[in-house]
Amino acid sequence: MTTIAGKTVLLTGASRGLGRFIAHELAKEQATIIGVSRSQAGLDRVCGEIEAMGGKAVGIAFDLSQVEQLSTLVAEIEARVGSIDILVNNAGREIYQAFPDYSLAQIQSVFSVNLMAAMELTRLLLPKMLRQGSGHIVNIASLASKKGHPYDSIYSSSKAGLLMWANALRQELTNSGVQIASICPGYVSDCGLLADTGVPAPSLAGISKAQDVAQAVIKAIAQNRAEIIVNGGFITENLTKLLLAIEQFFPRLGDVINQWIGVTKLNQTRIKSRNYILHE
Repeated sequence: MTTIAGKTVLLTGASRGLGRFIAHELAKEQATIIGVSRSQAGLDRVCGEIEAMGGKAVGIAFDLSQVEQLSTLVAEIEARVGSIDILVNNAGREIYQAFPDYSLAQIQSVFSVNLMAAMELTRLLLPKMLRQGSGHIVNIASLASKKGHPYDSIYSSSKAGLLMWANALRQELTNSGVQIASICPGYVSDCGLLADTGVPAPSLAGISKAQDVAQAVIKAIAQNRAEIIVNGGFITENLTKLLLAIEQFFPRLGDVINQWIGVTKLNQTRIKSRNYILHE
């Protein structure tokens, strides 16, 4: 078991959505939260909420798509608060499009925030964690990293990259004292990228709450879990695992299931609604 109390956590995408819920759960565990996002006003609100709970939080506005500047951000953070014990890569960007309609800039922006920023922050923070012989990195991936979603191919591939990178890095970190975990949420109904579209998720897909994802982050850290799927509840989560395993043998079955439960139609509807460029 890993104790979270007294640890300093760098949380990206902390100003709203899932990040706000994760910040609250970390504060309940008596961690100090260093929140990063583009919105200083949003960070100030979340920090104020945490301080009202009796917790400690600092908000630093930064655009994570500026990957080449992340070393400056880390230097500023370490100068202000010292070492980072836990990194939670939560920030995300999602753009719904038919693949030929994406611009190169859109593709690069999604990969910069969802994958490259997580990799670079980890690259910068990991050496000190390794010297200390302790640390934790938690990545918010997605069920779309397990089975690609049509009309959301860039987001799906960026999250698949995040998942596989963590899988490989976890093996490198064996016996180092540093743990890495992936959280794979399905559709989250009450806030975040899905809720921002205003288009409800298909009921057959499994619906979760942001609180479920935030609590999964705490569980992953405290119990040194490698991966947690969050998708509604015990039955739907285990059914999801079973279907994902079966799809390894029959890939086209997964295509049929996505059609059947309404994933394809959902993303087409999101494009038509014009709510197709989303940020966490």
